[in-house]
Amino acid sequence: MFPPLNTLEPFHVLLVVRGSHVTPGCEVWPQQYPAQGEVAALLLLPQHCRPGASSLAAHLGSSEEYARLSPEEQQRRLRNIVKKIDADADGLLSEDELSSWIQQSFKHYVTQEAKQHFSDYDKDGDGLVSWKEYNLQMYDRVIDFDENTVLEDQEEESFRQLHLKEKKRFEKANRDDVPALNVDEYIAFEHPEEVEYMTDFVIQEALEEHDKDGDGFVSLEEFLGDYRRDPTAREDPEWILVEKDRFVNDYDKDHDGKLNPQELLSWIVPNNQGIAQEEALHLIEEMDLNDDKKLSEAEILKNQDLFLNSEATDYGRQLHDERFYHEEL
Repeated sequence: MFPPLNTLEPFHVLLVVRGSHVTPGCEVWPQQYPAQGEVAALLLLPQHCRPGASSLAAHLGSSEEYARLSPEEQQRRLRNIVKKIDADADGLLSEDELSSWIQQSFKHYVTQEAKQHFSDYDKDGDGLVSWKEYNLQMYDRVIDFDENTVLEDQEEESFRQLHLKEKKRFEKANRDDVPALNVDEYIAFEHPEEVEYMTDFVIQEALEEHDKDGDGFVSLEEFLGDYRRDPTAREDPEWILVEKDRFVNDYDKDHDGKLNPQELLSWIVPNNQGIAQEEALHLIEEMDLNDDKKLSEAEILKNQDLFLNSEATDYGRQLHDERFYHEEL
């Protein structure tokens, strides 16, 4: 039986309102699986493309919560965040300081969200999440698919494949003899791209998904998935042109027309450092009034809406998290 739709709705919404920076490898999955339907496409999203509903709710609620703060409280919290970003305490935010802060923010929320999920899934409160507990929380029942039995219904078969991959990743994240995951192992399960010991698994899983001819590489055709050009169209759709350009100029570093395992990793794993540097540079370019390539508190407060609608404050979310704005004594 197919899982309840309420387990899929957060993923569907996240595809629409994900934000300005879309995780590499997550952009075109729905278009790549039109024959299987929208739900099947969502089920086939890689794990790192599927954050939980709590992340979405926090982003959507941040602007409303911010509006309820008095102007004085808004600026007080923002000043405290600026002080924390200013690692050398010189009163100016450099590109490196902004980039480092944004990367810390990425890591913080990935870890915190996974820990929240862990608490939800640990039904008996023993500090471990078993495969049974994960299934009960995620799908409302324990699911056990036969690895060798292909299902006739296409969407159910897509879900079977996803569930078997989840089980394999669950087992790989487990580093000890205890048949359940502690909190660190659970973070590795939910975000394998963030944990070094899962790197080989992430690469292998991607090869199994994309390397259709089994040569150990991903060609441009395999990279584009099931896309077939409409014979009546004069040119490819825009998203295909964008993906082709990324394949050639961003991922295929040795320009041999295919992605080796290391190049594949640069596609499927979010480049948080690159995203953070890009955002830091963008903020400085837009807000630096005296052309010193740094941001002062005055420059930030003069254009605080831009700063609050950026990765530097996680789109305002940090103003509602005491760990970020709390003034240290």
